[in-house]
Amino acid sequence: MDFSDCQSGLSLAFRSRSSTPAPLNPGDAISGQLGASHRSSSSSIPLQLLEPKNDRSRESDEEESSEEEEFRILGHSMCLKRQRDGQLLPNSNGAKRIAVEQGVEARRAAVKAWGNQALSVADPEIHDIMEKEKQRQCKGIELIASENFVCKAVMEALGSHLTNKYSEGMPGSRNYTGNEHIDQIEFLCYKRALEAFHLDSDKWGVNVQPYSCTSANFAVYTGLLLPGDRIMGLDSPSGGHLSHGYYAPSGKKVSAASIFFETFPYKVNPQTGYVDYDKLEEKALDYRPKILICGGSAYPREWDYARFRQVADKCGSVLMCDMAHISGLVAAKECASPFDYCDIVTSTTHKSLRGPRGGIIFYRKGVKLRKQGLSSSHGHDTANYDFEERINFSVYPTTQGGPHNNHIAALAIALKQVASLEYRAYIQQVKKNAQALASALLRRKCRLVTGGTDNHLLVWDLTPLGLSGKNYEKVCEMCRISVNKAAIFGENGAISLGGARIGTPAMTSRGCIESDFDTVADFLLRAAQIAIGARREHGKSQRDFLKGLQNNKDIVELRNRVEAFASQFAMPGIDS
Repeated sequence: MDFSDCQSGLSLAFRSRSSTPAPLNPGDAISGQLGASHRSSSSSIPLQLLEPKNDRSRESDEEESSEEEEFRILGHSMCLKRQRDGQLLPNSNGAKRIAVEQGVEARRAAVKAWGNQALSVADPEIHDIMEKEKQRQCKGIELIASENFVCKAVMEALGSHLTNKYSEGMPGSRNYTGNEHIDQIEFLCYKRALEAFHLDSDKWGVNVQPYSCTSANFAVYTGLLLPGDRIMGLDSPSGGHLSHGYYAPSGKKVSAASIFFETFPYKVNPQTGYVDYDKLEEKALDYRPKILICGGSAYPREWDYARFRQVADKCGSVLMCDMAHISGLVAAKECASPFDYCDIVTSTTHKSLRGPRGGIIFYRKGVKLRKQGLSSSHGHDTANYDFEERINFSVYPTTQGGPHNNHIAALAIALKQVASLEYRAYIQQVKKNAQALASALLRRKCRLVTGGTDNHLLVWDLTPLGLSGKNYEKVCEMCRISVNKAAIFGENGAISLGGARIGTPAMTSRGCIESDFDTVADFLLRAAQIAIGARREHGKSQRDFLKGLQNNKDIVELRNRVEAFASQFAMPGIDS
């Protein structure tokens, strides 16, 4: 290849400051030449690439000397000093080999030092914060309905080497090599997911890669709908979820579902708190959604899936259930199953299911049970469901990248437990505890949305006490009790943020039973009394209210009681 005609604005020139250049052996050096104009230069200095031979006669006669050379890079003068050619390598080859070996061992030792440090050594700051969070969990009462405690085996999988592997694609069709064991884990997770929910693999498929249920829901929408198509789900203030589509009172589109698709809500009856199925059907027949969603995040009662199926068939809609909160109850057969009526079912994996944080999608496959408007409207009116290919493609590559293999392994572990008799006993206790807590609050003249619960959660209406959910949850937090504020859909469609959502799965995982939740009811009521006193003394504004909570002796007293109570119960996955 001839570069003789190439021109470059970058020059690399060497100029010796030594008056007498050292002699060179032609066999020991290669002369570096840049450009035709340098070929005949007598002052060019060869670049040494090979180890020169020692000239013993010259070693004894010549004094040690050094040569200072100047070279230019991008117009800047640079200098270096080096020994003359005969003195470049005064040491033996053995010494050089030892030095190289020492360098290799040093690099290997550095890798071990970097890669095997405990967290407390590698990052004491993060370790200390994590230890504080551990103490908060152990010493507190966790009543947030969407939280739970995982077992040690799930924690081990989450913190394992599986997080190192990239596995874009589906098992057997990955974009990377080295996934034979990852495929085995994901296939096993499929199998266990279907078994946990008592599903026939010929009629149902599953995708376990979504990072969350919100991601799972959006993947379903993206796979089955076109932008601007219509979705209908439970209104968020009525107990629905933002991922089903929600517009703020100002008209702002809050969720991605509302941004990319048209969403229209159905609501609960403001007097009873139950879903108003008659109005739901009336609205759905007018709106004609492509996907009709049942399921919510703060709805304490059973869902009438048969009625939803009737409405969906009349509208030609795909019926989808988001069972994120109740999936554990569904698996344990402690509530009605959406799989008997729905076409697609999504869920989180970490709430009542007691697994790692993530999402999951179940979809019908095989011969269609009924004709649906969705397929014909997209020109695919076939006899078989086509959800599998469309949903899997929507998860990857449309909405996600590589799956989290450590999460999928942890989910497989949790699903194995879900299929056990011990897990069913756990879910039965979750329901008993929720009903015991509801009864205890009702005995204390508290108002509950729908008057009670059929599942793992209840919603306490604080408006009769003049409290906002935000202020109440703050008092509870300062007392080591975790609840979260909830909207209340009241008279004439008025929306009040005066509710508190309370769930029992987490403390049931720690071993609490009905009598323990009677004690919890006392704590909750005492926190409400503290909040009422602070509001009365310091006013309703959030700033004044929070200021009044500082150095509050009642809060300190209740916090001590709560910590003493919670510390009695073991924490799953934590040795001490």
